[in-house]
Amino acid sequence: MEEQDKEVQQQPAPRVKSHDVDMTEGSVFKHILLFSLPLLAGNLFQQMYNMVDTWVVGNFVSDAAFSAVGTVAPIVNMLIGSFMGLSSGAGVVISQYYGARKDDRVSDAVHTSMVLTVILTVAFTILGLTMTPLMLRLMNIPDDVFPESRAYLTIYFAGMAGLLFYNMGAAVLRAVGDSRRPFYFLVVTAVLNTALDLLFVIRFHWGVHGVAYATIIAQGVSAILTLAVLFRAKSAIRLSLRKLKLHLDLLGQIIRVGIPAALQMAVTSFSNVIVQSYIFGAAPGSTGGWTAYSKVDQLIFLPMQSISLAATTFVGQNLGSGQRHRAKQGVRASLGMAMAVTVAVTVAVIATAPQVVTFFIDQDKSPEVVEYGTLFLRTLTPFYVLCCVNQVYAGALRGAGDSKAPMFIMLGSFVVFRQIYLFIVARLTHNALLPLAMGYPAGWLVCSLLTLLYYRVRGLGHRSLAEEHAKKTAG
Repeated sequence: MEEQDKEVQQQPAPRVKSHDVDMTEGSVFKHILLFSLPLLAGNLFQQMYNMVDTWVVGNFVSDAAFSAVGTVAPIVNMLIGSFMGLSSGAGVVISQYYGARKDDRVSDAVHTSMVLTVILTVAFTILGLTMTPLMLRLMNIPDDVFPESRAYLTIYFAGMAGLLFYNMGAAVLRAVGDSRRPFYFLVVTAVLNTALDLLFVIRFHWGVHGVAYATIIAQGVSAILTLAVLFRAKSAIRLSLRKLKLHLDLLGQIIRVGIPAALQMAVTSFSNVIVQSYIFGAAPGSTGGWTAYSKVDQLIFLPMQSISLAATTFVGQNLGSGQRHRAKQGVRASLGMAMAVTVAVTVAVIATAPQVVTFFIDQDKSPEVVEYGTLFLRTLTPFYVLCCVNQVYAGALRGAGDSKAPMFIMLGSFVVFRQIYLFIVARLTHNALLPLAMGYPAGWLVCSLLTLLYYRVRGLGHRSLAEEHAKKTAG
């Protein structure tokens, strides 16, 4: 272990001045904080897409439209989450070669990632459009909500290319330490999405169709802005049409890291679809209450997820440069930061739960929705601090190129364990809401314990991707 932790002393080659951030030097805490802040703010604005959609239809259309837009989130997250897992694989590969000063490999990885995005955009669009009716039936969507949910998802998947290209482009930028420009683009597009929501729904009376069109237009703009930056970059991440090709060795590395993360995100989201099938229809107002809770749930997760992504990039760059001890310092700093922020956020949510829920739905029109939303928030949010452990350590392991272990742990905890829990509890309690909802924190606890145990035993692995490539080419 001592040999693993020994830092490789090397003099880094100077880089062309750009927006890239080299995390292999300077304050550990400052790098993670400055990377996380724009990432968190950007994620908040990205969440605004669906939140604004939900708010607009909840206040200007109907309760059915409100439930339709809110309840499809797990389906959207399932397909998009799988792509984001793949993009995280690209980010890990790029960050490690960037830390190792292998600019030629960085460039090849960027172009391989973009070709992969083109292929997967076609595949995901077809898959999303084909599977929509089946997934809605698996969720046990009420009959009055089903047509609106299907309309929203059909439009969303038909125009999802913008979201995929933005996320891959943003992953490239973040891999080299640039989390600011992806944030700026999300600010612009979130404002655009809000304006189009109001125009299409209030002015044109397009209902659910209007908010779906507003979302895909805004996402398309974010993709255009991100690609424009990559085409004009002055560093190794510069995108060139004539260089677009699949480099099979790099594709293999991206897939090795990205596929486990993609499977984990997709199957976990599918598990959430099953959880919702237990909750929906259990009592009047429970569907709308869970929808409101799920919106806040996404917001509470954002700080720890943003810090986890910072840990991924920090670990990737520092392992690439041979600084294993510094990478571990970054993991400890990330965990402390994530726990502190999450505790502060959950305290605020618990104190203001009724007011938070009424942001999404009119209390006078649907008091039972507000009641159940408040109940879910105050019962579940105290347990979110558990997630900091599994999120940060999983992010660190992915940064080290170890994506399989977090996948197996999270699938075992969020899918296998949680489904067994729900099956048993539903029969013992006759579908009582709160015991069913507690399946979420039960899964979080199991996942955090297993992730912590694995990290303590395994650490950050034995060698970086750049070291593996160097050994292979030398052989």
